[in-house]
Amino acid sequence: MQKLIIYGAVLLAIFSLFYGGSDVVLGPGVKAAAAPIQNAIKFPAPISMKEFAITPLASYSITAKILSRKTYRMGPQSALSPFDFALGWGNMSDESFISQFEIGQSGRWYNWSIPGEPPIPMKEVSQSSANVYLIPASSAVKAVLGDMKQGQVVSLQGKLVRVDSADGWQWESSLTRDDTGSRACEVFYVESGFTVIH
Repeated sequence: MQKLIIYGAVLLAIFSLFYGGSDVVLGPGVKAAAAPIQNAIKFPAPISMKEFAITPLASYSITAKILSRKTYRMGPQSALSPFDFALGWGNMSDESFISQFEIGQSGRWYNWSIPGEPPIPMKEVSQSSANVYLIPASSAVKAVLGDMKQGQVVSLQGKLVRVDSADGWQWESSLTRDDTGSRACEVFYVESGFTVIH
């Protein structure tokens, strides 16, 4: 009987680790009011990482709510950028609004839908949220990003970048919050970060 209890406890712990407690609920109200802060870099110093050349385009600092997060382990980009965060600020950090949306990520895309009329203008949704490809600057930053949970408010600092590989493949960050579609994602070389609201 004791072995069965121990076995059950182990299974519960494994289930909780992989499936439970992943979403953080903060309740209604804007939790991250300010838009990201971005400044162009005039004379970028290239960064080498693995087989990639990284060119900084702008300094970037953001405090936002994690609307969704996805970990990638397959494909050449995953070694460079193992995480995508869908981030929201302004009204897109207010659960009284975003709870009405269906939000998801797949194949490096962030998508949302709503069954009825959006509670805020669609333009505001696109201008106050973004899909961000995260490139950790170090193993320590990678560990911090890996611990961040959906629903938390986080603060991240670093650079928006262009990434080039020797075989001609390229990722280039969006530099505006007004765009949508395949080139609208931020490619974010993250140098530091922390959780603001757990």
